[in-house]
Amino acid sequence: MSLDGKRVLVVGGSSGIGFGAAQAALAARADLTIVSRSSEKVDRAVSRLGGGVAGAVLDTADEQGVETFFASVAPFDHVVVSAARTKIAAVRELPLDDAYRSMNSKFWGAYRVARKARIADHGSLTLISGTLSIRPRKGAALQSAINAAVEGLTRGLALEFAPVRVNCVSPGLVMTEMYEGLEGDARKSMFEGAAERLPAGQIGAPAHIAVQIMACMTNPYMTGATIYVDGGGAIA
Repeated sequence: MSLDGKRVLVVGGSSGIGFGAAQAALAARADLTIVSRSSEKVDRAVSRLGGGVAGAVLDTADEQGVETFFASVAPFDHVVVSAARTKIAAVRELPLDDAYRSMNSKFWGAYRVARKARIADHGSLTLISGTLSIRPRKGAALQSAINAAVEGLTRGLALEFAPVRVNCVSPGLVMTEMYEGLEGDARKSMFEGAAERLPAGQIGAPAHIAVQIMACMTNPYMTGATIYVDGGGAIA
């Protein structure tokens, strides 16, 4: 149940939840590689992480790029897929092209990685969904559907890929860079209001989600599971 010396890949490891997972894996002495679409973000993240971390540019929407990347590297012990770029809007307001791109990024991106990644027996693949899968809200039907699809994919892959273990972590509201576009007061108000509604009484941080991602990697008795780490948002 140790990551010491294990080869760990975090797809989308340059920011947000992925960066939190990368920090946790590195602290556990993993042999860490992070990939992301942006070379600038990868370089910045590798610099912040330090410690001999490897970084590469990879766009999960690029089928050939995904195939080429995994053909060029040794098998990993654990793979985490956190990369996604989606737009949230009501079905009748969101242009179809944006809807297709959102599904292509989060669901098909994870699918492409799962299809081509070489993972050692008894290693793991961990996907990231979101609690909108079980607690939808008005104006986010597509995101709910994408997250539910990722969770369904997890269960199917756990059967197909055994003895590689496949799990999914489903976070609620997490304070990441994706909210930096909001004005300071609007962001502060949103987070404070959400914290008041949550049974946990606080907003999530990438480190909170990383704790569960680490469990998915290191617990040999866990596969086919979706774990909700949402401060109680699914029951509030």
